[in-house]
Amino acid sequence: MATTAEQMRAWQGPAILSFGFRPFFLLGAAWAAIAMVVWVMMLSGNSPLLTAFDPVAWHAHELLFGYLGAVLAGFLLTAVPNWTGGLPVTGWPLAGLVALWLIGRIAVAVSAALPPYAAMALDLALPVALAGVLLREIIVGRNWRNLPVLSLLAIWMLANAGFHIQALGDGLPAYGAELRLGLLAAIMLISLIGGRIVPSFTRNWLVQQKATRFPAIAGRTDKIILLATAIALAAWVAAPEHAATAALCGLAGLGQTYRLFGWQGRQTSAEPLVWVLHVAYAFVPLGFFAIAGAALLDYPTAAAQHVWMAGGIGLMTLAVMSRASLGHAGRPLKATPAITALYVALIVSVAARFMAGLAPGEDWPLHLAAGAWILAFGGFAVIYFPILARPKLARKAPSGGKVAAR
Repeated sequence: MATTAEQMRAWQGPAILSFGFRPFFLLGAAWAAIAMVVWVMMLSGNSPLLTAFDPVAWHAHELLFGYLGAVLAGFLLTAVPNWTGGLPVTGWPLAGLVALWLIGRIAVAVSAALPPYAAMALDLALPVALAGVLLREIIVGRNWRNLPVLSLLAIWMLANAGFHIQALGDGLPAYGAELRLGLLAAIMLISLIGGRIVPSFTRNWLVQQKATRFPAIAGRTDKIILLATAIALAAWVAAPEHAATAALCGLAGLGQTYRLFGWQGRQTSAEPLVWVLHVAYAFVPLGFFAIAGAALLDYPTAAAQHVWMAGGIGLMTLAVMSRASLGHAGRPLKATPAITALYVALIVSVAARFMAGLAPGEDWPLHLAAGAWILAFGGFAVIYFPILARPKLARKAPSGGKVAAR
C-alpha cells in the first residue's frame, strides 16, 4: 500500500489538490471576505441573492456553517491521516469534496428558487461526506480517541439541518436554538482540538527558545474543565437567559481561563504564529463571560455571541490556517509583518463588532468590523494563494542536497 508521501507524489495534477488544506483554506478565506461584502450589500437593501434566508440568518449561516465547514474540511482532511496513519484524500476525490462545498454555497444563495429542503440536502452533502471519511479512518485505524470529534461534527450537522428547517418556517433561525447548538459544537471543537494544538505548538516553540517553563500537561483538571464547558454550553442552548445559565457560563469561563493560563502564552510574544493561538483561544472564556454578562446586565445577546462567532471561530481558524499552510507547504514557521497584520485586523474586527452590539445606534463600529474582517480574510487569500496553489517546497538534505518535495 502506498504511503501518504507516495500518494501525494503520485498526484500529477494541480498542486492545490494535493492535500485537503490547500483548496479548502483558500476558498474558505475567500468566501469569508466575499460573504461579508454581500452582507454589507444586503444591509443596504441591495441583496444580490435569491435566498430564502432573511439577511441576518444568511449572514450567521454562512459564517457558522458555510465558512466553518470549509475550514473543518481542510483541517480534518489534513489532520486525520496524521492521527490515524491513514491515507489523505487527494486529487479528483478531493476536487469532488470541494465541489460539494461550492454547491452548498450556491444552493443557500438561491434557495428561494429551489424546492423545499433542496438547499438543505445540498448544503449537508459535504459534512455528511466528511463525517463518512472521518468515521472510516477512526474505524480502520482504531483511533477511538477521536470519536468526540466525530460526535461534535454530527451535532454541528444536526444544527445546520435545524437551521434550514426553521428558515423554511416562520422562525428567525439566527436567534434560535439551532444557531446556539451549532455554536456549542464549534466552541467544543475549539476547546477539544485547541487543547491539543495550542500547548503542543507552544511547547515546540519554547523548546527552540531554550525556555525553562512549558505548558501544563493535560490531566484530570483539563477533563473537568471540558465537562464544565459542555454543561454550560448545553444550558445556554436550552435556556440562554436563565440566571443559572449565567452562573454556569461564568464558572466555565473561569475554568477556561485557568486552562489557558497554564499554556504559557505570556512567553510567546516574540512569535505571532504562536501568540495568536493564545489570543484566539482567549475568546472562548471571554465569550462565556460575555454571555453571562448579557444575561445579568441586559445588553444584546448578539454582542456576546459575536465574541465566539468572530473571535473564537474567526481568529482561531485564521490562526490555524495561517500556521498549518506554512508548515505543510514547506515554508518557515515564521509570521511575516503582513501575516501579523491579518491577526491585528481580525482582533480589531472582533472588538468593533462587540462595540456595535453594545451601541446599536452607531454605524461606524459595524463598518469598522466589516472592513477589518474583509481585510483579514481577503488578505489571507491574497497572501496565501501562491503558498497554497504551488507545490510544497523541497527540503534540504543534511548533506546540502535536496530531497523531493511532497
